[in-house]
Amino acid sequence: MEFKHIPVLRDECIEGLEIKENGIYVDGTLGGAGHSKAILEHLSKEGMLIGIDRDEEALKAAKETLKEYSNVQYIHGNHDDIKEILNSLGIKKVDGILLDLGVSSYQLDEKERGFSYLGENDLDMRMDQSQELTAKIVVNTYPEEKLVQILFDYGEERFAKNIARNICKKRSEKEICTTKELVEIIEGSIPKAKQKDGHPAKRTFQAIRIEVNNEIQPLKHTIQDCIDVLKGRGRLCVITFHSLEDRAVKQVYAEAQGKCTCPKDLPYCVCGAKSLGKIVNRKPIIASEKEMQENTRAKSAKLRIFEKNEE
Repeated sequence: MEFKHIPVLRDECIEGLEIKENGIYVDGTLGGAGHSKAILEHLSKEGMLIGIDRDEEALKAAKETLKEYSNVQYIHGNHDDIKEILNSLGIKKVDGILLDLGVSSYQLDEKERGFSYLGENDLDMRMDQSQELTAKIVVNTYPEEKLVQILFDYGEERFAKNIARNICKKRSEKEICTTKELVEIIEGSIPKAKQKDGHPAKRTFQAIRIEVNNEIQPLKHTIQDCIDVLKGRGRLCVITFHSLEDRAVKQVYAEAQGKCTCPKDLPYCVCGAKSLGKIVNRKPIIASEKEMQENTRAKSAKLRIFEKNEE
């Protein structure tokens, strides 16, 4: 089966990475391999791409997409473990890293995985099919208060309380097993007049997916690790689709860039501020109107780039 994958902000990422043809690059979210293919097109045979994904099915699809390239290392793993992964390959530093956070177009195409609120499929949402926690477990076992918090924090859902209350009411009668059942509960929890801004289930599905895959909690540590393993002048490109993700990336970048807190009248710095590099773009790069029209996923995408100091 062939999967259609449209890489978000592809050209902007390639420009942002400033690819060296003999360099070593990491795509920490391989997915449908759209970004990886673009990176490989800029590498010579001496260059190397390391593609990491939690999803074994995505890895299989990526291998088919990139079958003409021999300079790719495929890793079934999590970009949160980038230091351990590189160490296992005998690599200390790399020239660039790309992280395209959130659910991939490949996973959305796989409707039976339960990421999409369209159709009727099992409540799964696992990026890594070997893990135990699923969307069904979250929906059917989490206390109402925790569901409210997840929907509000991760989905920015205004009607989180209504949705959580109705989920708990429905599951007391019968286990909620499918995406369609969950969508019906959500639609019944939001006033019709407030259902004009996209699909009413979008924010709830996003929130549950983030919880299932623990996408937010380790992110700051991951970004810091990525900066640590960059060579001098190496670059990190991170695409986010959620305000919490973007805020975390922005904060770590600012901390890594460092800022002197000494009074301006002092002749030299005494606060010990250290800089690991520089933020390349103060404002996040967003998709063009054309890309947003062609790929709806691009509408909420933000790209932030960091460059490591010369070693």
